[in-house]
Amino acid sequence: MSRTFQRRTLLIGAAGTVALSACGNQEPTGTPGEKVELVYRLWDEQQEVGYRDVFAAFTADHPDVTVRMELLPWDQYWTKLTAELASGNGPDVFWLTNDRLPDLASKGVLAPIDDQLKTAGIDLANYHSNVAQSFRWEDQQYGMPKDMGVVGLLYNKDLFRAAGVDEPGELEWNPGGTGTFEELARKLTVDQAGKTAAEAGFDPTKIKQWGCLSWNHGQTTWLNWIASNGGQVRDPGGQFTYGSPKSVEALQWARDVIFKWHLSPDGTRTNPPTGQATEMFYRGEVAMFDANNALLPFALPEVKFEIGVATLPKGPAGRTVVINGLGEVAYSGSKHPEATMKLITFLGSERAQKIMGDAGYIIPALNDAGAGYVDFWKGKGIDVQPYLDSAAGNTVNMPVGDDWLARDPEINKAASDLFLNQLPVAEIAAKMDEIANGS
Repeated sequence: MSRTFQRRTLLIGAAGTVALSACGNQEPTGTPGEKVELVYRLWDEQQEVGYRDVFAAFTADHPDVTVRMELLPWDQYWTKLTAELASGNGPDVFWLTNDRLPDLASKGVLAPIDDQLKTAGIDLANYHSNVAQSFRWEDQQYGMPKDMGVVGLLYNKDLFRAAGVDEPGELEWNPGGTGTFEELARKLTVDQAGKTAAEAGFDPTKIKQWGCLSWNHGQTTWLNWIASNGGQVRDPGGQFTYGSPKSVEALQWARDVIFKWHLSPDGTRTNPPTGQATEMFYRGEVAMFDANNALLPFALPEVKFEIGVATLPKGPAGRTVVINGLGEVAYSGSKHPEATMKLITFLGSERAQKIMGDAGYIIPALNDAGAGYVDFWKGKGIDVQPYLDSAAGNTVNMPVGDDWLARDPEINKAASDLFLNQLPVAEIAAKMDEIANGS
């Protein structure tokens, strides 16, 4: 998940109280066999639990190397990391989102890992191509593919039963609003008098339950609609094209879901950073919610209803979903480069990825390593196979351009207007292009 608000929104609760310890790198190893402690930085307290087993397995193979985890809330994670890297004192291995790769790689603070992959016999062709490519910069690999953030459709089974409708299968949407997805959402949108949006007399000014959520979260919503409408947000020459006809048509549909067909709450309730989109689903006010699989461990203890998972609805050009995986990267200034690279290659191994996948924390980036993830969630009563099916289909990466850390927040700010019905969609998309292209 690459945008700043995305991970915070999708991983509600990840910014819990943690102990902040001084980072860093230990003194260089003086002689072979001397004990080494590596620092591993992450932001997800649930995955921290799983990584205890990963690092126990690593140390069993490398008795002279131990790993100390540092857990930081999302915002503190980046603030602290930026300061440390600038001062020459970063953690040995840490999580990275693909939007930050160009900035850090260009500063020389990340160590390329191509030679170590070759020595370890690791072939990146065995990992999901979107994740592997996301962490390649100027023909060098910097990130070990960690996991896959895949977009699917979570739904409230209780609301489906109450409405007397079948659970979603292969749904479709279209710009005119007559797809099977919109039809289903109408039956699940209910006003205070109990009328659905599919019935005469429905009052769109007094809605108590919405069929779906259309909101400003590109990775899980409108970037997928653009792709499945046959549009793109960046052309082969590198120019951003939010304003292209197919892209604008998809963005208009995202607005019409709210203001024309009244199937979703508007941006006054959902726009980040203060919106309540995720919480509305948790509270049972929304029947269908486009969400990354990373939400599941946080959603399950929050909801009082049975959760279902379906694939995103197909668009006019079929189904295409955004893959937003993380990479594990090595600090180029580590005082223990050999041990650091041993850890990096171990993290990409089937053994390490299956430890995390089999415990339900991640969909491994390693191809064909997700069966245990499916089995884990089946034991919780949730069929997550639709996530893996989507990852095996048509997928795209999150867009990243020059000076992205500065531009991306401004693009998201402009996109917020889509969900407020204040400016024409084409005008908003043109503004997004202007920001993204630096023009």
